[in-house]
Amino acid sequence: LRLDNSECIFLVHTYLFVLHLFPFLRHLFLPFRADSSNEAPVANGLTEFGEKVVREMNRLGMIVDLSHVGENSTRAAIRLSRAPVVFSHSSVYSLCNHKRNVPDDIIQSLKDNGGIIMVNFFPDFVKCAPNATISDVAEHFHYIKRMIGSDFVGIGGDFDGVNRVPRGLEDVSRYPELFAELLRSGLWNVQELKNLAGLNMLRVMRAVEKVRDEMRTNGVEPEEHPDSPNDNGNCTSNAFYTEYV
Repeated sequence: LRLDNSECIFLVHTYLFVLHLFPFLRHLFLPFRADSSNEAPVANGLTEFGEKVVREMNRLGMIVDLSHVGENSTRAAIRLSRAPVVFSHSSVYSLCNHKRNVPDDIIQSLKDNGGIIMVNFFPDFVKCAPNATISDVAEHFHYIKRMIGSDFVGIGGDFDGVNRVPRGLEDVSRYPELFAELLRSGLWNVQELKNLAGLNMLRVMRAVEKVRDEMRTNGVEPEEHPDSPNDNGNCTSNAFYTEYV
């Protein structure tokens, strides 16, 4: 579920209602009173409402997804969140300086937060070029592992959101080739690849639910936010899947 920049109270009520109806829904893109990576910064962090959304997501046991979020808003969300966050489909900025990728200082902060960065396979994010290879993708996994360890990385192929893929990673049936590439490097062992394949994400989900349960035990009340007098009824930003995936 993605909610974009708005203080439209209808959207807040909607996501709470949907969560009540579908308890398996535990994930929300954050560009919601946060700066998008596709737009010039406005909040330069999180607005007061954005902070309330993060705290409420923690209380509900929803995962904060920071892919598509601007750098300063991302830093603010990680500092604020009591639960691990994720980048569900982003790659390494130091290897490809695309604004959808994650800078080193933010990657480093994931280790303390307990979150994960899930590497995107889109060639524009992998190689900053129209084409890439499976070896180019592997370099992003290696980089993250060297920086913060194998417990904080996952796979975010984004096959449903891109129109070009790396050579050798044409679809999910080629995932075994990716694992073979990582094993051949000598930098990964089998247990680390199991973590990469899904156990890291399951750890994050359990940690998010633990924070939810602790907040519930401590009697933390829902966040309240009045209708904004500045809300003109536009409940989405122009960054909603217009340019980059």
